[in-house]
Amino acid sequence: MRTPIMAGNWKMYKTIQEALAFVDAVKEPLKTYPQAEKAICAGFVTLAPLAEALKDTQIKLGAQDMFWEEQGAYTGEVAPTMLQGICDLVIIGHSERRQHFCESNDTVNKKIKAALAHGLTPIVCVGESLDQNQAGETAAFVGEQVKAAFDGISAGQAAGIVVAYEPIWAIGTGLAATPEEANRIIGTVVRGTLTSLYGQDTAQSIRIQYGGSIKPDNVEALMKQPEIDGGLVGGASLKPEDFITLVRAAAQSAAR
Repeated sequence: MRTPIMAGNWKMYKTIQEALAFVDAVKEPLKTYPQAEKAICAGFVTLAPLAEALKDTQIKLGAQDMFWEEQGAYTGEVAPTMLQGICDLVIIGHSERRQHFCESNDTVNKKIKAALAHGLTPIVCVGESLDQNQAGETAAFVGEQVKAAFDGISAGQAAGIVVAYEPIWAIGTGLAATPEEANRIIGTVVRGTLTSLYGQDTAQSIRIQYGGSIKPDNVEALMKQPEIDGGLVGGASLKPEDFITLVRAAAQSAAR
């Protein structure tokens, strides 16, 4: 039985004060839902104060990116060693990092290996564009992303990684894949590729989130799908009441 994980990706939102106010609003209500893992992936400057605020809660803390070297002359980058002891998770290969900051399959793989080496759980993002989706290229493109991301990763390491399938055309657009379509792609393409790499037992143990315009009004239908193990959520994770609703749906899905 895979434990669902609902992770909020705050992107470039929330000051330190706003982030701490959010935690104050959700930490008590979220105690009601121990069946689901919950995480906040926040901006770098908010991580240290958030780590302190989340110390006595079940809410995990994640970074939104990191570099693969432990130290060096890389102005503006954040090393995995800087996140150790503060974060539990780190998002790697988000489509916005790929699109705007030249992230490649190669750098994604390097970052995954660095995260694992420093005790951080990677949330690895894969997903296709609208043109690729409409051209019937989803399986080939997403399958290749998965293969490249997990290159050189052992089965034991892979079992602890979280994958987020995020169709690029559904991020920030208000569009979303139907629950059935998201479930099909996650099951046949993402988990199917992992099965080809590691075998069924390992592939079945890896949690795969959906990450495209999850909202309170569609989260229940998405979480009812057997292959969807939670969500990587953008805009709907910014309001405390919305995030609580999302976690509730994930917790309820744990009984399926």
